[in-house]
Amino acid sequence: MGAYATIRSAIRSMFSTGSLASPTRGAWMPIVREPYTGAWQNNDELRLETALANPTVFRCVSLIAADIGKLPCRLVALDSAGIWVEASSPAFSPVLRSPNRYQTPQQFFESWLYSKLLTGNAYTLKDRDARGVVVALYVLDPARVKPLVGPDGSVYYEIQTHELAGIPTGPLVAPAREVIHDRWNCVYHPLVGISPLYACGGAARQGLAMEAASTAFFTGGGRPSGLLVAPTQITDAQAADMKAKWSAIGSGQTAVVGNGVKYEAISSTAVDAQWIEQAGWTAKTIAGCFGVPISMVDSSQQPPYANNEASTLQYHSQCLQTHLTAIENALDVGLELPPPYGTEFDLDDLIWMDTATKTAAARDAIAAGALSPNEARRKYFGVGPVPGGDSPMAQQQYYSLEALAMRDAAPSTPAPTAPDPAVP
Repeated sequence: MGAYATIRSAIRSMFSTGSLASPTRGAWMPIVREPYTGAWQNNDELRLETALANPTVFRCVSLIAADIGKLPCRLVALDSAGIWVEASSPAFSPVLRSPNRYQTPQQFFESWLYSKLLTGNAYTLKDRDARGVVVALYVLDPARVKPLVGPDGSVYYEIQTHELAGIPTGPLVAPAREVIHDRWNCVYHPLVGISPLYACGGAARQGLAMEAASTAFFTGGGRPSGLLVAPTQITDAQAADMKAKWSAIGSGQTAVVGNGVKYEAISSTAVDAQWIEQAGWTAKTIAGCFGVPISMVDSSQQPPYANNEASTLQYHSQCLQTHLTAIENALDVGLELPPPYGTEFDLDDLIWMDTATKTAAARDAIAAGALSPNEARRKYFGVGPVPGGDSPMAQQQYYSLEALAMRDAAPSTPAPTAPDPAVP
């Protein structure tokens, strides 16, 4: 990280003298994000670690991060036909194969997504070699990074201590070209994204409160709170004795308190409180904010599709695609890839098809002439080529539109007349 030491003093002096300003200064920040009005004053605001304890929040975040993390990110280049094909470059390929010294590509992209999904921002610091080529990428703690804006509109980032990224003492102020900033939902400021938890924090807190109430209910023997009602006046000593006996009764035991006392519940049961319906509502609300189909979170709510592929395509289009495109664009710009290079995630590892569907897809692609037999073998079955399978095929009776047009435009010749059999 020696490259950053050379710019530390100059940029730091601009920050200390007020030449650089945080976008939060004098603008819309700070905002107290609370699950309901007045929660902050009651010391009941929803913290990030608390929201993550909600099973639906945890499932949505971990699902998106894991699914994107498992997709290979490839270096691609435009060929002469204008098609993106996998490429290799000694300057750009190594950092995609090994982003840094302590993370695999899967772990790196999972860290990227965890930061973005939970805070709305993912900051990745670049490390360069003597050539100026990016050789390592480090996902930073978003709580330790702050965007700064100069008087001329130039953007910088103040980074606190981060030992793994080679910043033993902070803060370090780095120019925007040294930080890849992936953000979404930039509702209030173009440099500050917000998490879906901003919208579903109340549902997450409600789900946690319901879980806590359910736990307390079953810990207390599975019976609601209530009153012991006597038909006649009893003394304080008798009331205290009945309460002690009742409280000492374990689950499944029989109570004998006498004096005609009967039990009347004063708290609602799970059925009366519609606990299951409310739990389903909170799960759907949270999943909807993250863009995850509810069937991916709750296996009991399957979509009306005949196969899993349609559900996965919906999941990709409404949830994953925006993150995949954002990361690809951020890497293209952040790695300073010159034409014709770019980055691309391989979606084949996301959409897995059953054997019957793969066979049908391969057969249709070959019959339509879209893929050669060897291309279909590699794409759908992961097997090697066979002799004679490199060329797409088409049926013999097919004619091009150009050939048919030429035939229609050709002058027609009269058919020869058959000889009259009566004429000798």
